[in-house]
Amino acid sequence: MAPKKAKKKTAEASSNVFSMFEQSQIQEFKEAFTIMDQNRDGFIDKGDLRDTFAALGRLNVGNDELDEMTKEAPGPINFTIFLAMFGEKLKGTDPEETILNAFKIFDPEGTGALKGDEIKYHLMSQADKFTEEEVNQMFTNFPLDVAGNLDYKNLCYVITHGEEKEQEE
Repeated sequence: MAPKKAKKKTAEASSNVFSMFEQSQIQEFKEAFTIMDQNRDGFIDKGDLRDTFAALGRLNVGNDELDEMTKEAPGPINFTIFLAMFGEKLKGTDPEETILNAFKIFDPEGTGALKGDEIKYHLMSQADKFTEEEVNQMFTNFPLDVAGNLDYKNLCYVITHGEEKEQEE
C-alpha cells in the first residue's frame, strides 16, 4: 500500500506544476534539467548530480550530500518532479506570518517599517552576513521610503507570493 501512496503524492505534486510558471520560465528550467541530466536518460540521479558538480569545478561531493539532495524528491527526478521541486523552493517554505514575525522583532512599535540603516546593520553583522552589494541590491528591489524606512510587510508579501500587492487607490 505504501508505494501507491508515494505514487499518488507524486501525481498530486505534478498535476498543476506547469501552471506555477510562465512558459519562458519552464523553458529555462527545461534547459537546466537537460544540462544536469548528463546521461540523457530523462532522470537526474546521483551520477548526474556528481557530474554536474564536477563540471562546476566541485570534485569532492560526498555520497551523503548527494543522497540528501535526491531524498528531497518524492521519487525519481524527471522533469515534472524537477519543476515541482523548484516551485516549492521558489515559493518560499516559510508562511508569510512566520517571516513577518521575524521582522516584527525589530519593530516593537508595530509600524510595519524598519529603519534602513538598522536593517542594513543587522543584515551585514548577523548569521548569514549580507555583503554591502547584496544589501544595496535588496534596497534597489525594495526601495526605502522618503524617511529611510523599509516596508517589510510588502517585502514579506513579495517573498511569499512572488509579486507586489496591488495598491488600492
